[in-house]
Amino acid sequence: MKNQVQLITYVDRFGGQSLSELRDLLTGPLKGVFGGVHLLPFFHKIDGADAGFDPIDHTQVDARLGNWQSIRELSQNVDVMADVIVNHMSSESPQFQDFSAKGKDSEFDGLFLTMESVFPNGATEKDLLAVYRPRPGMPFTMTTLANGERRLLWTTFTSQQIDIDVHHPAGQAYLDSILQRLSDSGVTMVRLDAVGYAIKQAGKNCFMMPETFEFISEFAAKGRRLGLEVLVEIHAYYKRQMEIAKKVDWVYDFALPPLVLHALEFGLSAPLLSWLAQRPNNAVTVLDTHDGIGIIDIGADASDRINQPGLVPPHELDELVERMHRNSQGQSRKATGAAASNLDLYQVNCTFFDALGRHENAYLAARAIQFFVPGIPQVYYVGLLAGENDMALLERTQVGRDINRHYYNLDEVLRDLEKPVVASLIELIRHRNQHPAFNGEFSSRSDSAQGLTLSWKNGADYSHLNVDLLQKSANITFSSAEGEQVWALDVDSMLATA
Repeated sequence: MKNQVQLITYVDRFGGQSLSELRDLLTGPLKGVFGGVHLLPFFHKIDGADAGFDPIDHTQVDARLGNWQSIRELSQNVDVMADVIVNHMSSESPQFQDFSAKGKDSEFDGLFLTMESVFPNGATEKDLLAVYRPRPGMPFTMTTLANGERRLLWTTFTSQQIDIDVHHPAGQAYLDSILQRLSDSGVTMVRLDAVGYAIKQAGKNCFMMPETFEFISEFAAKGRRLGLEVLVEIHAYYKRQMEIAKKVDWVYDFALPPLVLHALEFGLSAPLLSWLAQRPNNAVTVLDTHDGIGIIDIGADASDRINQPGLVPPHELDELVERMHRNSQGQSRKATGAAASNLDLYQVNCTFFDALGRHENAYLAARAIQFFVPGIPQVYYVGLLAGENDMALLERTQVGRDINRHYYNLDEVLRDLEKPVVASLIELIRHRNQHPAFNGEFSSRSDSAQGLTLSWKNGADYSHLNVDLLQKSANITFSSAEGEQVWALDVDSMLATA
């Protein structure tokens, strides 16, 4: 991966309906802004039960967006990352349809996990309660197959997303074909979606077990042989994330978004600095994604809250969630938890801009912190435009995460690119991409409980971020050919940083 800021976006929600229109945007108004783009699922089809994360055919581009040649053309301009949905297949996939019609006579018999296939000797109450769940209820869906047979299918997420046996010959062939197709089409990095749930074993929690790490290692090795870097997506207790990072190429720093919010809301630097002192640096940093803002990532370990405390005290974590709800005028409450379908237990659904109460200077300070923290930054398309909660889309779909998945037409994108806060953010991205200090050494410190300084130094080149968390203001002091410059990160100060 280039040491530059990346964009995360849906193809059809950011200025157009096709890959060619997205390429025009990235080579036109946004030329040179991003070193790479993470394309959220663009496979057939993009509008299933989970916004593309339940593809019918993972090796086929949705024809409404383009084709594999479109991906190759985009990859000539920016590095392209794509998702490999490891854990499950759509109930509309040809493989499941064949299994549903033929049962044990199908060549895909054994590919799809059932309760019986994981618990051949039956399951006790203790067995079932041991299974780690990202959502309420048991991980099973009772289904009547097309052949009349009734089965309890393993469905970690929705009833339309059927978990697969990744070690079954058909499962291995399926996943290998995805890696090959992506590599052949110019993709250089893949994100393994939901891979933490990919291995199931009776009597265990079925989440990030040693056997899961073994599978990830083997699968990542296959990707590397095809020229693909591998990013693992895991929401978990922060110490577990640190363990995971030692065993994979790249992980997300999902602790960063709530810690940045905590720092700016409470005016305290200590929890964030504590994380910076121990976090893995082989990380992709985010403040927002297509999912919600994680909470589990800085909380106590659910299995041992006394001996495994979180990065912030429980009462502060609870208050942080309440402040997000208040800052968003209660909108996030309508999209989170039991208030919305397809929910995750550990996330608050809200745009990051609204989570900060649309405080523009605080938003720029938050982005600056993200860009100065070691790793490769990614910016979500809604966050790029300082987007606000889409209550109309939430009302229409009743899917909580849709509050942060607005469909922008080109006119909206071009209009929002002119907003001072967005123009300032783009200049900040350019500074992160171009200043040579970011290829050097990082350090962090605090001169007061409310202050935060993040620094990069590379020989004579330097860039220092200074944040007053209480005032929610920041400035950058950096070296340039003209001597030292100071850039105040507010919407009235748009200093170009060559």
